[in-house]
Amino acid sequence: MIPRYLIDEDWARLPSYQAEVIVVGVGIAGLFTAIRAAETAKVLLITKKSLMDSNTRYAQGGIAAVISKEDSPVYHREDTLHAGAGLCDPAAVDVLVEEGPQGVWDLIELGTQFDRENGELALTKEGAHSRRRILHANGDATGYEIVRALSEKAAAHPNIEVWEEHFAIDLLTDEDECLGVLVQKPDGSRVTVLGKATILCSGGTGQLYRYTTNPAVATGDGIAMAYRAGAAVRDMEFVQFHPTALVYPGAPRFLISEALRGEGAVLRNIHGERFMDRYDLQAELAPRDIVARAIVSEMEKTRSTYVYIDITHETEEMVKHRFPTIYQTCLEYGLDLATDWIPVAPAAHYMMGGIATDLHGETTIRRLFACGEVSSTGVHGANRLASNSLSEAIVFGRRIVERIRGLEPHGRSLYPASGTPRSEHPRQAFIEKRLKLQKIMLRHVGVNRTAEGLVKGLEELKRQLPIFDCCLTKREEYEFANLLTCALLTTSGALSREESRGGHYREDFPERDDRTWFKHLTFTRENGLREEAILDVVGAE
Repeated sequence: MIPRYLIDEDWARLPSYQAEVIVVGVGIAGLFTAIRAAETAKVLLITKKSLMDSNTRYAQGGIAAVISKEDSPVYHREDTLHAGAGLCDPAAVDVLVEEGPQGVWDLIELGTQFDRENGELALTKEGAHSRRRILHANGDATGYEIVRALSEKAAAHPNIEVWEEHFAIDLLTDEDECLGVLVQKPDGSRVTVLGKATILCSGGTGQLYRYTTNPAVATGDGIAMAYRAGAAVRDMEFVQFHPTALVYPGAPRFLISEALRGEGAVLRNIHGERFMDRYDLQAELAPRDIVARAIVSEMEKTRSTYVYIDITHETEEMVKHRFPTIYQTCLEYGLDLATDWIPVAPAAHYMMGGIATDLHGETTIRRLFACGEVSSTGVHGANRLASNSLSEAIVFGRRIVERIRGLEPHGRSLYPASGTPRSEHPRQAFIEKRLKLQKIMLRHVGVNRTAEGLVKGLEELKRQLPIFDCCLTKREEYEFANLLTCALLTTSGALSREESRGGHYREDFPERDDRTWFKHLTFTRENGLREEAILDVVGAE
């Protein structure tokens, strides 16, 4: 069994630090929530790297919100529910589509400069969206622009203290209430941080897979911490694989934005044939799970490791203007986006599941909140609609701040944690253990899954469990423990769900089965897996 704490420590003997609000993570969720909370409270913002290191920084496509007069929250709602394959919480989706536009204006107010055309906010269209509602910045560098603006505000805010290069190891709880977090400093010393509210904004689990669009920091830390603390974790079997990541010798799996297909780019197999119309009526604009599986199918049929994305019908001027980051990155590897077909394949991109929250971002542990990819608000269901994640972070970040403003300090003291002393030190280099885990997940828990593969993957992962008996002291050791926790949850959920839906596809159960599987799979550390019927979900209609 996964232990309650990663380390054995007498909390009472450690230095203690007091903060009103604790925010862990610095993507759009962490930065925005910290800035809003700092309007009325002292905030401690903790990140294991720098203010600029997060998944948000690499977001290309943009942020979805109803801005155009030709659009409506009704259309945005319909598109989100359709992409979510029946598992969205309609109440959470309503919150997103109704409050999303205000989130855009909040970002603009905080210094984000979105692209404009003729003085108006420029809007584009992406897969599974029925209207143009995607705002972008610097063509295809939306995430970088958002993080630039928000990190500058956070760094300069008098009510925000930033701890960079600090690792949040574990949540400190007492009687289902979160008191704060245990943190390791850059010099290896540890400190307890106590506050009236703790907000996890630490991102997703992309590093579960060898091929991912996510940066190295995406190791599922917040999800694993919350699970160890007893919070409910939901829908972990639903992993979104972005259909089009660059495949080229020596190049990282760089994201080739869905916005290309929104602007008319097509997919071709290695024989030059378009194929998406054989898989879905929306062709290249089908939801991501459908496009990813179609690409894998074509790769298998043609015995190749990639397909091509082709936007050569557009002018060089348009391509350079609209997609400057992608254009320049491809050029670094000798590929011209304007004239060449670009080799691409699916890569792990986004975790739809996460820490279960209510409509105000609160988890099943009082005073513990989750926002952004680390959370499971109910917005995304079984498959996230493109560009909804940035909107979700803003909308629910604002709601979390509204909730915590009414909280009084908890006034509790820490008690020594109980556990079995650990003396054994890890023997194998963690870079090797991490690579082995990633290979297991890619081989057995990837785009296409089977019971045989999932059982084998689970067995191989469980062989790594002795790591929890070791004395862990370094960041890479904590990260591996967190990745292993998330890998076990994802694989167990995928094995249990005997159907195909959204980002979860079972070759041995290829059909969607609403009669049996119209439900969520929720994990807690103490009680294991629980099936949660949709009608039992708080906030569902």
